[in-house]
Amino acid sequence: MSLTIGDTAPDFHAQTTEGPLNFHDWIGDGWAVLFSHPRDFTPVCTTELGYMARIKPEFDRRNVKIIGLSVDPLDNHTAWAADIADTQGAAPNYPMISDSDYTIAKAYGMLPAETAGDPTSHTPAQLATLRNVFVIGPDKTIKLVLIYPMTTGRNFDEVLRVIDSLQLTAAHQVATPAQWTPGADVIIAGSVTDEQARDLYPEGWHAPRPYLRIVPHPAFG
Repeated sequence: MSLTIGDTAPDFHAQTTEGPLNFHDWIGDGWAVLFSHPRDFTPVCTTELGYMARIKPEFDRRNVKIIGLSVDPLDNHTAWAADIADTQGAAPNYPMISDSDYTIAKAYGMLPAETAGDPTSHTPAQLATLRNVFVIGPDKTIKLVLIYPMTTGRNFDEVLRVIDSLQLTAAHQVATPAQWTPGADVIIAGSVTDEQARDLYPEGWHAPRPYLRIVPHPAFG
């Protein structure tokens, strides 16, 4: 069954390129991004893994851990990392899960229950649904799910933008409008009454409609 926003991210034990880990323990009290790949040595994924390695400091700054997943065995992950470093200028500097028995992929609804057999006997096209991004909060619930086709590289700058929004809205009772970027105006959450909003925003707000109450970014207002 597919997972969606608000569901608890399934916990699991996994073998990774940085040793065994228990997922929820590894997340700790921070945030996490889990992103999956159909197979190792696939072209689009090669560019994605390299880009994530280059921008990992941006995730670190937000207290977000990143972890990749593929069904290939760990020795393939190691060989692929060398290719990624050579072609993309950076090797993965975060763990890569070996989900060779498909347990995690199935738990996260990325592969059907009947998937079986040696993972290296499957073509990437047969595992094309392993192209998900999950953003998971400190409460271990899923905050974002993105699914991409194999032919379209993922936009991880957008993932960072969404994390900025999620972390802002977790700390303040606001929502972010279309095309929002950090520092731009925000919307008072619908769960906040006008009376409560007056306490939060004594200088008032701009309201083109009663349900659309716009205020400066809390850190910049």
